[in-house]
Amino acid sequence: MIDTTGTFMEPSFEAYFYRQIELWGEEKQRSLQDKKMAIIGCGGLGCSLGVSLGSSGIGEFHLVDFDKVSAHNIHRQIAFKEGDEGRLKAHLLAEIMEDRCSYTKVYPHCKKFEDFVEQDSENIKLDLIIDATDNLEVRGKIDKFAKERGIPWIYGSVEEFHGHVCFFEKSSFDAFKITNQSPKGIAAPIVIFIASLQANLALRYLVGLPIKKDLLYYARFDKEGDLVVDKFGMP
Repeated sequence: MIDTTGTFMEPSFEAYFYRQIELWGEEKQRSLQDKKMAIIGCGGLGCSLGVSLGSSGIGEFHLVDFDKVSAHNIHRQIAFKEGDEGRLKAHLLAEIMEDRCSYTKVYPHCKKFEDFVEQDSENIKLDLIIDATDNLEVRGKIDKFAKERGIPWIYGSVEEFHGHVCFFEKSSFDAFKITNQSPKGIAAPIVIFIASLQANLALRYLVGLPIKKDLLYYARFDKEGDLVVDKFGMP
């Protein structure tokens, strides 16, 4: 906001979150300020999650990613632009999130997930973890860490024109087979779509609205281009 003298004024809490307050009330909106969550991975899913959830009113984020921006990633990593190549993804995404919303604090951890667990996580009490990686082995480590700490986590994956989402609370990620299969091509819209499903589950959970847990959503386009969402109960 700019006042009559041309000076920037930070928008009030009520003004910034007006539409969300209309949706679930001021009490629930203010409760988000006390929530802490981690996004593991700052690539395609992580960028979309950071942009959408970073301005939702969640008080504290921890971004975990050791990688740097590359030209071939920018088309689907919506927080980045040409000229950002070589910058650390976690640092850059943290800056963007804090610039968009003064009501959140974002801590970048420019390291591998296992190093974050060993070096940083002990003093951080997380309410939720969101997987935004592209690696089954790392997801297995997220599952193990989350179960040990009693923290729910939201899995998400994308490839070609389909993707998976699941809110894990009691089920195990062991149902997925870890392979060395190389990822196939991908377009930006499906990445944003899957991240949107993850973000909606996260917000509903954090404000206390009902969600389905331990249910795998498989969103895909069939051969005729029709969007299909299958649901599977996780063991």
